[in-house]
Amino acid sequence: MTLVAYTAEQIFNGNALLSEHCLLVEDGHILGLETVSKLPNSVEIIDLGAGVISQGFTDLQVNGGGGVMFNDDPSVATLSTMARAHGLLGSTSILPTLITDTPQVTRAAIDAVDQAIAQGIDGIAGLHLEGPHLDPRRAGAHLPKFIRPMEQDDLALLLEAAKRLPVLKVTIAPSAVTLDQISDLAQAGVLVSLGHSECTAQEALAARDAGASCVTHLFNAMSQLTPREPGLVGAALTQTGLMTGLIADLIHIHPDSLRAALSAKPRGSSFLVSDAMAVAGSDLDCFTLNGRKITRRDGRLTLEDGTLAGADLELSRAIANLVSLGITPEDTLAMATTIPSRMIGLDVGLTQAGPADFVHLGPDWQLSQVWRRGEALLR
Repeated sequence: MTLVAYTAEQIFNGNALLSEHCLLVEDGHILGLETVSKLPNSVEIIDLGAGVISQGFTDLQVNGGGGVMFNDDPSVATLSTMARAHGLLGSTSILPTLITDTPQVTRAAIDAVDQAIAQGIDGIAGLHLEGPHLDPRRAGAHLPKFIRPMEQDDLALLLEAAKRLPVLKVTIAPSAVTLDQISDLAQAGVLVSLGHSECTAQEALAARDAGASCVTHLFNAMSQLTPREPGLVGAALTQTGLMTGLIADLIHIHPDSLRAALSAKPRGSSFLVSDAMAVAGSDLDCFTLNGRKITRRDGRLTLEDGTLAGADLELSRAIANLVSLGITPEDTLAMATTIPSRMIGLDVGLTQAGPADFVHLGPDWQLSQVWRRGEALLR
């Protein structure tokens, strides 16, 4: 057995930044944190220098990566490519996300994730189904012809998937489901998220009371906060019980809107997502989704009519963006690590025993190195 101590200028323990500490790793597993002064002389010390060591990122909204889209081929091979691409970008745990599609593709996605987890593909934590039970008035880049209300067969499929998968997240619009359906999903352990919706604040809170606990990519593809109707945005910002996902590329959300949202929400109730598409971890300048061309240009992914279609974003850049807006590094790192991890029941932080999945971020918050099960991924 080989015991190695990794140290850097600071280590993020899931809540605070620590100095003069090191991360103990043995045979691909984390043993915990220790002060450098207490290490025995026999321990190998790897000093990474300036920057921060942190738990690997957990990304709950990943549509594609490494040149492939989950919708195009919901298979174990696609999931393996996505997990590898996002691992190299620091996201050591992801929820592959299926955008609104046919029932057949949805079933294939569930089967693929089940098989990938059974085969031990590192990084696949579960599945996020973003649709098809959305509001066509807020379709965004989702193909309207596939959007539809939830029927009994759909509910049965989701309840079965919840039994098969360690994590199932489902984004729905209150107009496309009943409160009883939300309750059934939540009671089965499904993480029910509200999104792509024109709902009123009252409808959003009724869904929350039925079991919804999350909001998908806050501000985007949803009813906005207005003087006489708070909408889904207002409900998410002012009421408790709704975690909010944020695409912090400074394109999907204006910097001042990000500041306002994080000021309004209690600490620990927002998390970062990449909403990544096929281009993540690749040099592609375009790809297709449901037969429609999506172009990558100047940090944006857009359909031909200019509609934003996912994000050209890595979580390390999202972290750098939030820190540049004055959000504390501790709060920002938690939004990419411990908060989303806790939401899906993963071990959190570097203080608990578990797989040695961690990253080193340089002084400018750029990703320097990634380790998965103790193995460095970047060469």
